[in-house]
Amino acid sequence: MTWADRGRAKAAWLAAGMTTTVTTWYLEQTAPGDLSPAPAPDAGVRIVRAEVPSPEFSRFLYASVGGDIAWTDRLAWTYAQWQRALARPGVETWVAYERGTPAGYVELAANPPEDSSDSSDSSGSAGSASSSGSSGSAGSVEIVYFGLLPAFRGRRIGGHLLSVGVQRAWDLGERWPDLPATRRVWLHTCSKDDEHALGNYQKRGFSVYRTTTDEEPEPVSPGPWPGAYPAPTSA
Repeated sequence: MTWADRGRAKAAWLAAGMTTTVTTWYLEQTAPGDLSPAPAPDAGVRIVRAEVPSPEFSRFLYASVGGDIAWTDRLAWTYAQWQRALARPGVETWVAYERGTPAGYVELAANPPEDSSDSSDSSGSAGSASSSGSSGSAGSVEIVYFGLLPAFRGRRIGGHLLSVGVQRAWDLGERWPDLPATRRVWLHTCSKDDEHALGNYQKRGFSVYRTTTDEEPEPVSPGPWPGAYPAPTSA
């Protein structure tokens, strides 16, 4: 979906009055010492970089983590769009596994383009809004997406995964010699995300540098596939 498509869709929803007020917080770290790492969970959890770009695997992670928190922008992506996004220099996916099962992931992107139609969601977590707010300056690394599959939340995996993701953002330039050293790590989250998201980022040492409020279409949480979650019961 292009930014023009998103704009037209948003205008239609606004005209129909089916909107909600969304607050978006932009957060950053400006030195590696800003990170306050969380304790590591049990020994059964490990975090590994998915070094071979795989649209199929990345879409699985995206749909499974974001299915109940309204991550929708990338669901309509073509295979070619996934390939372009994952092949861009400085893009990395780090996956948490618990006893061999994928539990969550972090997607990093060096110097994300501010006007790219392949940038982050208008609807999710770190990666909760569009790339607006990115400085675009050399040495800036965005945590584009971060989250856990629902079954793995509340088990001390998320704080550790985020801590490792931030560490990998700070040393990303060591793995990409053609890119500058990291000078800033940033992300954004919004009020559509988990109620504890903002506080969790602040616990890891992120500071809010910008806050915006906007009217957006009512979020839809499609699940990882249609019908994956039980239908809500009427009161």
